Amino acid sequence: MRKFDTLTQELKYKVLKEVAKLAFDDKLSESYYAIPRLLVPKNAESMRCCVYKDRAIVEEMVRGVLGASWTGTAAIDVLDIACDECPIERYTVSEGCRGCISHRCMESCPVDAIRVRSNKHVEIDREKCIECGKCFKACPYGAIREQIRPCVRACKIKAIKVDENWKAVIDHDKCVSCGMCMIQCPFGAIQDRSYILETIGLLNNRQGIVPYKVHAMVAPSIAGQFNYASIEQIVTALKMLGFESVSEVAVGADITAFKDAHELAEKGSLMSSCCPSFVAYVQQSFPKMAKYISENASPMVECAKLIKDKDANCKVVFIGPCISKKQECKMERSGGYVDNVITFEELQAIIDSRDIVLEDLSPSTMDAASYFGRVFARAGGVTEAVRNVIEADGLNIEPTIIAADGLDNIKIAMLKNGKGLPDGMFIEGMACSGGCINGSGCVNHDARNIKAINAYSAEASKDVMIDSVKRNLKIENNK
Repeated sequence: MRKFDTLTQELKYKVLKEVAKLAFDDKLSESYYAIPRLLVPKNAESMRCCVYKDRAIVEEMVRGVLGASWTGTAAIDVLDIACDECPIERYTVSEGCRGCISHRCMESCPVDAIRVRSNKHVEIDREKCIECGKCFKACPYGAIREQIRPCVRACKIKAIKVDENWKAVIDHDKCVSCGMCMIQCPFGAIQDRSYILETIGLLNNRQGIVPYKVHAMVAPSIAGQFNYASIEQIVTALKMLGFESVSEVAVGADITAFKDAHELAEKGSLMSSCCPSFVAYVQQSFPKMAKYISENASPMVECAKLIKDKDANCKVVFIGPCISKKQECKMERSGGYVDNVITFEELQAIIDSRDIVLEDLSPSTMDAASYFGRVFARAGGVTEAVRNVIEADGLNIEPTIIAADGLDNIKIAMLKNGKGLPDGMFIEGMACSGGCINGSGCVNHDARNIKAINAYSAEASKDVMIDSVKRNLKIENNK
């Protein structure tokens, strides 16, 4: 059974797995150059024009994992060598053209880029065309086709352009690192920055001159990701890799919901700060609305705080579905509590690099969060948790809730409230459609994952949230 959505995702996994294997065995510096030939042998069936192109691309993927091809702080970028198969022209005339008399396409073109051929059918002059799309809309037969690159179509904030060499280029001043372009690219030409080597380095060196422990935090969206094994078996695997403990980030989500509810009651209106891509989008595209963003830390940071309160010298690794978390952990507002971030994709590669068979492992438990912390993984979960705190703590507010998932829906919510949030409004923003369960770092994006999240959440108690949070935050319980 294939673990991934696509073959391009599987190729990326294979690269990560081989790099991880060499890194664990301290053979990376001498053997990484052999990975392209290992993954693409001479007699392999070519995925592109030839095995040599396949090897060249794998080599660049390896360089990317090693960090050799990255500049700046971007969490996602284009692999130039792999970006060469998408159609160049956005609008083309198909065989459906009937050579009609009215030629509405010609009449609609503002730059005279459409001409009639000898057979009465039309063609588009590429030198003149400005890709305005007016001919596409005007043709009564629908004979003019529009082909938008998958990455461009996926980017809802128009952060991807095509350069003079017809390569995709990401405008990192606009990009919010949601990774939807990476998911949609059919050629694996968009890659996220990997910190898999840094994570393995933390594990390999924990018994050094100054010993330390490495703790793992797992996002609740892990439910459904490893559908051939239980979460308890994944906990066992993480401990076999060298992690001292495994915590649920949902515990941090409980704390974030508690703080957000109280901040909402105090300020009167608020937007969630859990999703760094949502926060970045508001700050960049709706700067006047940024004042409404919650000042509270994300669940990832809150959970890491709890761990480092108990063991200040430890290292903490967040494991989740999100590329933008790789940037968040480096930001000043995160306080240095999170030392590294890897995705579920990378976790799969790390586990398999050690030949650990998840389904054969005995289960291990981890500290349990509440139902409300776990439902943070899906759209609407944050607002459900905030409502629960308001009711349980008797806060004097009856909020108007907007749960906006996907950048299209977030844009609508922002435009509707562009002059300022009315008193009592709370906006939950999640850049990924459906919430974290569809993050770009997921192993799979199966529609059934929502059922897995709901089932996993239902296993937890609905009654422990407030008491647990107040105990962790050392707050007097007045109830």
